[in-house]
Amino acid sequence: MARPRSVYRCAECGHDHSKWAGRCESCGEWNTVAEEPLAVDATAQRRKGARSVDPLPQALADVEQSRLVRWTTGIPEFDFVMGGGIVPGSMALIGGEPGIGKSTLLLQTAARLRAGGRHVLYASGEESPEQIRLRADRLLEDAGPVLVLGETRLDAILAAARETRAELLVLDSIQTVYTDVLESAPGSVGQVRECAARLMRFAKESGTAVFVVGHVTKGGTIAGPKTLEHIVDTVLYFEGESSLDYRLLRATKNRFGSVDELGVFSMTERGLLAVPNPSAVFLAARSEGTSGSAVTALMEGTRPVLVEIQALAAPSGYGTPQRVATGIDPRRLAVLLAVLERRGGTSFAQLDVFVQVSAGVKLREPGADLAVAAALLSSLHNSPTPADSIYLGEIGLGGEIRPVGGIERRLVEASRLGFRRAFSSPRQLTQIPLLRHMPIAHVDQLVKALAA
Repeated sequence: MARPRSVYRCAECGHDHSKWAGRCESCGEWNTVAEEPLAVDATAQRRKGARSVDPLPQALADVEQSRLVRWTTGIPEFDFVMGGGIVPGSMALIGGEPGIGKSTLLLQTAARLRAGGRHVLYASGEESPEQIRLRADRLLEDAGPVLVLGETRLDAILAAARETRAELLVLDSIQTVYTDVLESAPGSVGQVRECAARLMRFAKESGTAVFVVGHVTKGGTIAGPKTLEHIVDTVLYFEGESSLDYRLLRATKNRFGSVDELGVFSMTERGLLAVPNPSAVFLAARSEGTSGSAVTALMEGTRPVLVEIQALAAPSGYGTPQRVATGIDPRRLAVLLAVLERRGGTSFAQLDVFVQVSAGVKLREPGADLAVAAALLSSLHNSPTPADSIYLGEIGLGGEIRPVGGIERRLVEASRLGFRRAFSSPRQLTQIPLLRHMPIAHVDQLVKALAA
């Protein structure tokens, strides 16, 4: 029986189908199954470089311990998100919107490591060496000694990395490279998965650290099969509005450090600059005495970050009031409005509600519920919240205020920035110098406190 020359593969999860289907039977996504050519000898070529002698298992206690050595780049925020620096032999994937600064950050990292004596190869399938030079000329770092290669064939890139004895390989991007083992086009599910697997194998065997840029979908996730994120050691997301000066680097997976760590950068004409004190920057534009504003402290990994939440409640000019949320899940906003109306005795039914988080930060934890509610109530009554107050707490469906984790680190950061009152659950009694605890057990207490 002749072997099929093509396979129907889901672009979202990489699941193979025997025939075309409108919906993937594995992940349930619609219109993601596409036909891809499949080389007859793909499996044999993939295993060509496999070891001829199988390794024997050994007890974990007999495995020799090795001290983890990291390469520091001199970019504090980048090293912080990576867990202290780059681990040799690791592979990292960085994704983000087009033009957000992924290539700029990696070129700056390559320049810093090259200045430190490391051999670096920057391979790009999207830019020519001349175009990379134009971008490098405006950076503060001297990227002149960095080796660059304009190539899309993976075999040629790996050969160049071996020949130059590269200790860091930057590949921009994984969707542009291809291997001759497969007949499908660059960027297809099969090519992305195969190239990522070969790059990971190259990193582990040679000890070269590999950084790969990945495109993102309209939903903000990295394009390609989910196996791409499973293969690599570290997954980084570069976030932020292109119209704003600040960029947020977040680690969603890190085998050698903490996840959800947040690094903040400022985009300038000379490249990206690390922001050592994000809380002060995020609150710099806050104006005191304005209604609809409240401050909370988020835990981004191990770092507390203070952000301002703004809300505006205005009479609706249409039949159905608008609910617009920026940086917060609209469904969570709907829940909080329902709780405030049912448990707090307030009404937003005839009002348009707009909520946004400063500096493009996205709320990913329920600990900011109390601050969102305070901003909404402040706008509703057109009464500013106390300028020296911070709000920490999760709001339940019964209107109760629940405690949040890492309260001491959040309050220490708030006290350092001059806040003197903390509204939170009465079950979180902490002794922080110069900071007074204001217990709030239910949303009706918050309503009374802000309406006074």
